Amino acid sequence: MQLLRKIAFPISLIYALVVRLRNYGYDKGLFQSTSFKTPIICIGNLSVGGTGKTPMTEYLIRILKDPYRIAVLSRGYKRKSVGFVLGDSGSKVTDLGDEPFQMYQKFPKITVAVDANRQRGIETLEATVNPEVILLDDAFQHRKVQAGLYILLTAYGKLYNDDWYLPTGNLRDSKSQAQRANIIVVTKCPTGLSESERKQIITNLQPKEHQKVLFSYLDYGEAIIGDGTKRPLDFFKDGATLVTGIADPGPLLDYLQQQGIRCEHLRFKDHHFFTDNELQLFNSKNKLLTTEKDYVRLKDRVKNLYYIPIKHRFFAGDVQEFENDILDFMKQGS
Repeated sequence: MQLLRKIAFPISLIYALVVRLRNYGYDKGLFQSTSFKTPIICIGNLSVGGTGKTPMTEYLIRILKDPYRIAVLSRGYKRKSVGFVLGDSGSKVTDLGDEPFQMYQKFPKITVAVDANRQRGIETLEATVNPEVILLDDAFQHRKVQAGLYILLTAYGKLYNDDWYLPTGNLRDSKSQAQRANIIVVTKCPTGLSESERKQIITNLQPKEHQKVLFSYLDYGEAIIGDGTKRPLDFFKDGATLVTGIADPGPLLDYLQQQGIRCEHLRFKDHHFFTDNELQLFNSKNKLLTTEKDYVRLKDRVKNLYYIPIKHRFFAGDVQEFENDILDFMKQGS
């Protein structure tokens, strides 16, 4: 795979040129970017997957869901529906896509919608739901919409400034576009991240004066959820089969190893839709462990299935600063 990526370097140069020309068009006003009356918070990254956008969107939902009427708008990647779709009690994972469906199930009192055309999606939400804030999930590259607050995620150990363009690297946008972010969050940090390493990362990222760089880590739930029950992680001490269809299962594998859980790992591509043969294989396993995103696609199709809840946690000092910035933005926009 690495050899193929190196061979594809000329293609990455063409991709880089197209991305730069597109951004130049927006930066110079050659292409139109639309603002809306509703405050919009955009969560995204510059690379392909693996930075924790959905857990960060859920973090924002928890901050804002009580004082404000929230709508989440996503593309609904790999869904089987088309156009604008509003989540409701009859929605299926194939209608919304796995991540929006996960958020709707977890927060049924908020509005979750999907539309590949974000402008149309926002206009429809404003006309039908009239939300007080819209969270744009995975939309940093969607420059047809002008958000009020941009949150850029980059994973520890895989910082965007150390990356290169697709298909040789994982960048889907220019590194220079990081300057549009108001807040840069370095996600998936080790819990023992030192102050000196934080300073070194900030130096490497070279943030602008208007930007804050904050740090978070993944917090896995103590209880494993599935089959309508909660079980301690010790339930899997005698071994389990781990199924992942996410961009970067590395942190989860590290966590399970640290907890002394031995797993047979069946790894699939991000947003993978499982075949009948794969489901048959899963059902032959005694204990099946997966991610929450994969669980919503496998639930009711696989027995003995459990998932590990996951959240972003900010380091001391950063958590209050992040939440204050979000609430201050809402006060300014209301």
